[in-house]
Amino acid sequence: MNVENMEKVLFITGASSGIGRATAIAAIDSGWKLGLMARREDALTALRDKLGTDNVEICIGDATQLASQSSAVEQVVERFGRLDAAFANAGVGINTPGTEKGDPEEWARMLAININGVLWTAKATLPHLRKSQGHFLVTGSMAGRSYHKGSIYSSSKWFVRGFALNLAAEMDEWGGRCTEIAPGMVNTAFFDTPKPDKLMPEDIAASVMFALNAPARANVREVFVMPTERKDDT
Repeated sequence: MNVENMEKVLFITGASSGIGRATAIAAIDSGWKLGLMARREDALTALRDKLGTDNVEICIGDATQLASQSSAVEQVVERFGRLDAAFANAGVGINTPGTEKGDPEEWARMLAININGVLWTAKATLPHLRKSQGHFLVTGSMAGRSYHKGSIYSSSKWFVRGFALNLAAEMDEWGGRCTEIAPGMVNTAFFDTPKPDKLMPEDIAASVMFALNAPARANVREVFVMPTERKDDT
């Protein structure tokens, strides 16, 4: 297999909806091959059919499990022969706010994906990214750079921000790049009610592609995107 002549390959977690799905569509338009991981087989299959089976390998699995992510990454590398970028996008929020009144079981479920899931993506992909001098991206949040009363979710995104900065320094040693994509409120199924006046998943996908498609000499460490506040002139 002649790896030098192959298209670049991107692995995305949380790929079945929202930012992950939008990024998959944008990446295909930019000529990438894709490994898409999520738990929802029906949604992933439909997305693969939309984007083309020649371009996409789907991996049904749980991002909170290192073994599942490692298996998915190996599946993608076996299919396409290489890995050039990984987007640790899977994440969840919580329903019960605050610390004193919060639900520890809900915290545990959230931290398993928002923190451990990111670590597992990095652990599973870095050996392959080292070979390609590749790129690791992660979905952070505006909540990870501002204070929110008693928010455990915000705290998890502070971890993501710190981890991305630390990982960038580690990857610098072998020419890799690391980017945190940090959006404000995005209109996705993350929220119980639609937020049509906020950012759209396609906006964040465009930010991911901006970082991925930057010249090799440019290491985009973070992209911070906020919705435009439109004032009513009437």
